[in-house]
Amino acid sequence: MRIRDVRDILEAEVLCGEEFLDHEVTSACGADLMSDVLAFVKDQGILLTGLLNLQVVRTAEMMDMSCIVIVRGKVPDEKLVDFADSRSIVMLRTPYTMYTACGRLYNNGLVGVE
Repeated sequence: MRIRDVRDILEAEVLCGEEFLDHEVTSACGADLMSDVLAFVKDQGILLTGLLNLQVVRTAEMMDMSCIVIVRGKVPDEKLVDFADSRSIVMLRTPYTMYTACGRLYNNGLVGVE
């Protein structure tokens, strides 16, 4: 699945990284505890989270994630968006809750890791 498809499925706004929307992703992870992402996630393509801090971008970068989806319609500040952009990470914003966003992606073929 392309990030462009994720954007469409989640009715998301692109905050940064529009030039990377054709990047392919094969899996996703929904979490608000970045320690869980670091401990359990391997080779994920997308991180869905409600957190709005620099640690989210740092975690995504460490785990080679190409896209962060901010859920629940939250609005990250410009500093966070700029930080993601400087790391070539796409940042999207969706009005859906994490549960609903993950479900929509799963129903459209984007899986997690067992």
